Order: sequence, then C-alpha cells, then structure tokens
Amino acid sequence: MNLKSKSVLIAATAALAALMGGGAALAGDVTITVTGVQARGGDLLVGLQTASQFLKHEGSYGQIIAAPTAGTHVVTLRDVAPGDYSVSVLHDVDGDRQMKMANGRPAEGWAMVNGAALRAAPRFDRVKFTVPAAGVAAVSVAMQYPPAS
Repeated sequence: MNLKSKSVLIAATAALAALMGGGAALAGDVTITVTGVQARGGDLLVGLQTASQFLKHEGSYGQIIAAPTAGTHVVTLRDVAPGDYSVSVLHDVDGDRQMKMANGRPAEGWAMVNGAALRAAPRFDRVKFTVPAAGVAAVSVAMQYPPAS
C-alpha cells in the first residue's frame, strides 16, 4: 500500500469513527403507538420527559392530536436525543392541559409505559424506556380511562 492509499484509509477510518460514536451522539426518531384511545373530545397530548422533568408540567418532545378518534394513534417524534425517557399521554378532555383528578385518581384518560401494571403513583424507573445511541426507538402504550360519567 502506498503513502497516498494509507492517508486515504486513515482519513476514512477517522471519519467513520466519528460517525459511529467518536463524536456527539446522534438524534433519531421515536415512534409511539397509543392504543385504546376513546372518542371523548378534547386533545391527546403525547410527550417525552426526562427523569428531571417527570410528572412536572414540562417535557423534551411532544405532539398534540386534536379531537382524537377512537382506536390507535401513531406519533413520531423527530430528532430525539439518546437517553432515558418516560412517555406521558393525557387525553385532555377539558382543555386545561393538566391531569384532572377525582378522589386521588386520574379523571381523564392517560398512558405510560407499563401503565396498566401501576397500582400507585408512577416512578420514573418503572415507566422509562431508552432511546439508544442509534437514535431510533418504538414504544407502545395503552390508554387507561376512568369510567365514563
């Protein structure tokens, strides 16, 4: 191999290493499938929260589905940085952008990873998922609704 070939090979190897993890982590897409949505009016608020944002009125990424129909809805959030997140879905029927509570329980539809198994207030470590360094992830969450009144 001549000197020019070695230089090209070294430059190509260095560029590949930077893309494969030698540089900053790349962002990617997260696809969230929300099942069991009921047609109750209002908006469906879908968001990702980091551990420091968890259960607060803030988030890193999100989308609103206006007047969702019954069934399954798929949301793709773009350019999500690698890391641990929770998925928070709120069926905001009354439009106040907050979870309405009644007798200490949610009075509006909601969803999280492992939400059906929760028997107490959620903890981040029980409802998180990881967006890998490759930056692509898919999560499915099932809506939980209080009885219709």
